Amino acid sequence: MFVPCGESVPDLTNFTLLMPAVSVGNVGQLAIDLIISTLNMCKIGYFYTDCLVPMVGNNPYATEEENSNELSINTEVYSLPSRKLVVLQLRSIFIKYKSKSFCEKLLAWVKSSGCAKIIVLSSSHSYHRNDVQLRSAPFRYLLTPCMQKSVQNKIKSLNWLEMEKSPCIPEMSDSEFCIRIPGGGITKTLYDESCSKEIQMAVLLKFVSEGDNIPDAISLVEYLNEWLQIVKPPSGSPTPSALPWKIPSSWRLLFGSGLPPALF
Repeated sequence: MFVPCGESVPDLTNFTLLMPAVSVGNVGQLAIDLIISTLNMCKIGYFYTDCLVPMVGNNPYATEEENSNELSINTEVYSLPSRKLVVLQLRSIFIKYKSKSFCEKLLAWVKSSGCAKIIVLSSSHSYHRNDVQLRSAPFRYLLTPCMQKSVQNKIKSLNWLEMEKSPCIPEMSDSEFCIRIPGGGITKTLYDESCSKEIQMAVLLKFVSEGDNIPDAISLVEYLNEWLQIVKPPSGSPTPSALPWKIPSSWRLLFGSGLPPALF
């Protein structure tokens, strides 16, 4: 499924894979945009798959005229070898009944490439929160059993909240409890498949509503940054708001190109 940009397949042994779920508000995808743009990551390949709607567009991270004509497609892979980071960006929705197949192929590639762990950035409908979730921070995390062994102490030191279980069938008072992520796209499928295949995976998500979700994406990246320290604040500015996240050039047209002056 993975096609490298160069002649050789890059060595991703012990890399951490960051990826989004196509979920409510596209928060995970926007967060991944920020990471790729801020770290100036290099494109190393793409996924050739029939699981997502085909698309093509201009380079979303163009910084100058000479690279603005480069094309991007629905699934691309970026890397930063110095930090042992590899990033998968998804830019289109899944074709019906193809999402599970994509998850299986993705996890097979993760195992064959030697990646150490996966971190999925996702979101869930805020209106599905229960009373406990309404009274606490809007962030949650999930860890597969084999991931808990290696990072549980670090996660506990951050005082993060684990995603609570809720009734599998909300309408039934005697329903069993399970993990539910409404609006989370492939998040739950990826998590379940990783549990069964003993793959180290963490899910970081935020409860959001559709709208201008740029602030949600920034806060989700800062939530991730508490753990991985991808970007450190400038000296003398320890607050998260001082982190120098670089906004991609493509975000200028996130809500269209504006109203034509001729209308007025």
